[in-house]
Amino acid sequence: MSDKSSFFRCHQCGGLNRIPPERLGEGPVCGRCRAQIDLAASPADIDDAALRRLIKSSPVPVFVDFWAPWCGPCRMLAPHIVELAQRYAGRAIVVKVNTDAANEVASSLGIQAIPTLLVYRGGKVIERQSGAVMGKALDALLAAHV
Repeated sequence: MSDKSSFFRCHQCGGLNRIPPERLGEGPVCGRCRAQIDLAASPADIDDAALRRLIKSSPVPVFVDFWAPWCGPCRMLAPHIVELAQRYAGRAIVVKVNTDAANEVASSLGIQAIPTLLVYRGGKVIERQSGAVMGKALDALLAAHV
C-alpha cells in the first residue's frame, strides 16, 4: 500500500474501514454504522457469508483460523491468534470461523483437520497450514504477505 493507511474490520457491521495514520489517535468510528473501531484488531468470529464478503473486498491480507470449541489444539492456539492480530493490526485482518457453526466455506475448501489456517489475498488462498503452529512459524504464515 502506498498511502500507509490502516484497514480495520468493524465488529458491529463487518464493514471495512481505511484509516489514515494521522486519524488513528482520534478514536475512529465505522463509516457505515458509526460503531467504535477496535484498533487492537481482536479477531472476530464470523460466519460463512461474512467471510466470503471479507475475502472478496479486503485490500489487505485476510488471515482465517478455522477452529471448533471442542478442539484442544484450537483452544491452545487462540491466544496466539489474538497476539498475531494485534501485531498486524491495520496491515491484515484476522478472523476466526467456528466450523461447527459455519461449515460451508470449510467444506468447500476441503478442510478436514482443525485448526486450519488460511491467508487470503485478492480473494484467493495464498497460504494454508493444517494443525496448530505458534511463535515464529505462525508469524511467518502472515509476514510474507503483508
